[in-house]
Amino acid sequence: MILDRQSRINTNDLKARLKALGPNNAPFPTEEITEFVNLMQVYEGAMYEISTKLEILDSEFQVRFAHDPIHHMERRLKSVNSILGKLERKGLPLQVSSIRDNLFDVAGVRVICNYRDDVYSVSNYLSAQNDISVLRVKDYIKNPKQNGYRSLHVIYAVPVFLSSGAHYTPVEVQFRTIAMDYWASLEHALRYKTDLPDAKLSEHSQTLLDCARSLQNIETQMQNIHRDINGAPQVGEAPKAD
Repeated sequence: MILDRQSRINTNDLKARLKALGPNNAPFPTEEITEFVNLMQVYEGAMYEISTKLEILDSEFQVRFAHDPIHHMERRLKSVNSILGKLERKGLPLQVSSIRDNLFDVAGVRVICNYRDDVYSVSNYLSAQNDISVLRVKDYIKNPKQNGYRSLHVIYAVPVFLSSGAHYTPVEVQFRTIAMDYWASLEHALRYKTDLPDAKLSEHSQTLLDCARSLQNIETQMQNIHRDINGAPQVGEAPKAD
């Protein structure tokens, strides 16, 4: 199952909204608005290319191993505001070229797997396909963040075929288990969507860190049971960047 966090790009609507901001408030020069919209379409195409590849891999696992490694997927494109905010934080000019050359997570796919083995198996099989490249890998499963966050982040370069030829476009794919996603959603809500006092925020953050460690132990036990009853591949290493 694939969940889209927003409907597909409506180019006319996006152009109209950008132009409606007026020449003084528009995020990009007027002559770059069409270029920005075209770029977003390419990112969207790359996102759909990756998710289609993942769907096919999931189907193959079902046929070969009677096991669906992917529980569900989520797709999203960064909003204009998120893109502009990231450019500003990086001290980059508000230009379309800045997006193309410096941002690698405009298009994103989150892959929620059933087990940790599935995370590594699916990511490695995807990475082995000869029409895409692995640009960057961050394994927060083997090396969790200090707050307890665990996930495998891989940035792929994916060909999007237009009338002008193939455009290799980055897509960030986050692979995580159901438990990792459950934890990350709550931690995100605590960090960004609450106005709790600092003392209560610190208390909940420590509790979540304890929960992360407990979930890791539980996942390991369940993974061992799953290995004994299922013949799916067991892979314990993240993909390597090309």
